[in-house]
Amino acid sequence: MCMVIFAPEDEKCSSHFHLLFAIFAFATCGGYSGGLRLSVDCVNKTESNLSIDVAFAYPFRLHQVMFEVPTCEGKERQKVALIGDSSSSAEFFVTVAVFAFLYSLAATVVYIFFQNKYRENNRGPLIDFIVTVVFSFLWLVGSSAWAKGLSDVKVATDPKEVLLLMSACKQPSNKCMAVHSPVMSSLNTSVVFGFLNFILWAGNIWFVFKETGWHSSGQRYLSDPMEKHSSSFNQGGYNQDSYGSSSGYSQQASLGPSSDEFGQQPSGPASFTNQI
Repeated sequence: MCMVIFAPEDEKCSSHFHLLFAIFAFATCGGYSGGLRLSVDCVNKTESNLSIDVAFAYPFRLHQVMFEVPTCEGKERQKVALIGDSSSSAEFFVTVAVFAFLYSLAATVVYIFFQNKYRENNRGPLIDFIVTVVFSFLWLVGSSAWAKGLSDVKVATDPKEVLLLMSACKQPSNKCMAVHSPVMSSLNTSVVFGFLNFILWAGNIWFVFKETGWHSSGQRYLSDPMEKHSSSFNQGGYNQDSYGSSSGYSQQASLGPSSDEFGQQPSGPASFTNQI
């Protein structure tokens, strides 16, 4: 089982999650189309319009969304446009998602079919590491910008705010109301997937970094002093042990009497007995 968000052991599985999350991000944002419906009930019922549809969609250039409403002052009609333009943040978000999808697709192909070439030298892991860092930053910026842009879209398409743009609704004798409001659930989902993509890519930085030569060189740099210290310690202990054993042996040899000296009898008394 591959747990990419917390422990992405397999790079192929990580790329699969990148693919899916990127698809959900740009599909829920780039494929959005919604609208709202308003009604204006004039004192003169013949001038009323009880079904005014206002449609908008990605990339949310709301200032270009035009619709006609009655003025309740004869047959004249008023052209009204929504306020705001969130196209820059929305397009940037979708662009990041599309390029992340394409890179993840290419990375999946490399991991599956060109794994040996990927690990031949350090260039492949280094490129992968740099691109992962860049996409993590882009996902953070893009998701934050689109969250702010979505907030502006919600305010601009709020039926209460749109009714304030109509001159007929400023007259107390006319009745203006919202029939239904736009559904923003898919756009909210796109923001969630944007930040999930950031978490996914940022969490994968460490695991991609371990594949680079920077990590292996750092490991060698840390292990060399430890090996030298342990080898010098073992060498000192060996010399000390050998010195202790040799000195103990020499002391025992010098202090203990030899067998020849200990077993030798004094010759003086024996010769004196023989003479007697």
